[in-house]
Amino acid sequence: MENCYDLLIIGGGPAGLSAAIYGGRAKLKTLIINKGAVGGLVNATREIVNYPGYLKVSGPDLMKDFKKHAENVGVEFLKDEVISVDYNQVLKTLTTRKGKQVSAKAVIIACGSEPRLLNIPGEKRLRGMGVAYCATCDADFFEGEDVVVVGSGDQAIEEGMYITKFARKVTVIVLHDEGVLDCNKASAERAFNNKKMEFIWNSTVEEVLGEENVEGVKLKNIKTGSSSILDCQGVFFFVGMIPSTSFLRDSGLEIDQKGYIPVNDLMETNIEGVYAVGDNRVKYLRQVVSAAGDGAAAAVAAERYIEEIENFNAKVLKSDKKVLLLFFNASVSESLQYGAMLEEIVSECSDRYEIIRVDTATKKTLAKKYHIKDIPAAVVLDKGEKIKDLEISMDKEKMKFNLFS
Repeated sequence: MENCYDLLIIGGGPAGLSAAIYGGRAKLKTLIINKGAVGGLVNATREIVNYPGYLKVSGPDLMKDFKKHAENVGVEFLKDEVISVDYNQVLKTLTTRKGKQVSAKAVIIACGSEPRLLNIPGEKRLRGMGVAYCATCDADFFEGEDVVVVGSGDQAIEEGMYITKFARKVTVIVLHDEGVLDCNKASAERAFNNKKMEFIWNSTVEEVLGEENVEGVKLKNIKTGSSSILDCQGVFFFVGMIPSTSFLRDSGLEIDQKGYIPVNDLMETNIEGVYAVGDNRVKYLRQVVSAAGDGAAAAVAAERYIEEIENFNAKVLKSDKKVLLLFFNASVSESLQYGAMLEEIVSECSDRYEIIRVDTATKKTLAKKYHIKDIPAAVVLDKGEKIKDLEISMDKEKMKFNLFS
């Protein structure tokens, strides 16, 4: 089918591109659907100095290298927006805003998140030119300069303190009365004792000023209504992030109260064959390097999932014989001994039974499907339906009785 892929990736940021590179190299037919410019939020970063192998590179240039790498391994790109998904079948189906339907054996969600905007004049226009949303990404560009931080929650105060390592002065704009911050008490105490941090209370930012770069902000006191100008060279907004996961509502995918997707270490969601990576998943660090790592892990897991399902369909569902599914782990000696004995038994009745080995060290989908917890284990299947679980024993005669009874 023209619109059927092995691997479909929603989002073309560093996590999605990294997943695509691994998918392409694994010879999976891979498609990235991305609604905006490939690279995502990284395109708003003027310089990156902490990505391995690049002493200094702009966000757009780094993402161009990612995209070029993906194209070189055969990845396809579609500029569109996914508006709905159907994960109820083995083949997952996605519908785009332009009315296109695309199916895939595995899906990686890499749609990222967006900073919550105040939508004040100058904010969007000067984004990447002094307006920033990530201290770890951009703080060092303001060495010796004056910076404004908007917000008083944990993120705002903790990242504001990080910025003081580089800036001459950090001024925090706070909506509340003097001494009242929304962050935890320990961070508030540290911030008040930081000589490079100042606070302007009962105030909000009305406008970001500047032509080609940030030159200052216009402030408004919410109690007096008076306005003032504060000179600065950078403005960091920390009023929250919004994961771009609203299109996943009613899909059956687990999403937390903030809109982030919980995953395990394989980037697996609660739906088989669906993975989540990068800034739209629950995670500790949201950086280009960690996003790339997420993408790599998810693509490898997806590749093994696809291989496992295809082998299952070819060898189990289409088998004319009953199938003995043997779950083993080569590092467990009992697995090898049990497997050898089971193969010997099956060889004596090969006209009725076929044995298929499943290494749970690398292939976990079938173990999860048949609720396998301990290794070794074996189940008897007929056209994929479980007939029985075999009792584990090293007694050959007992095993024969268990199998044929």
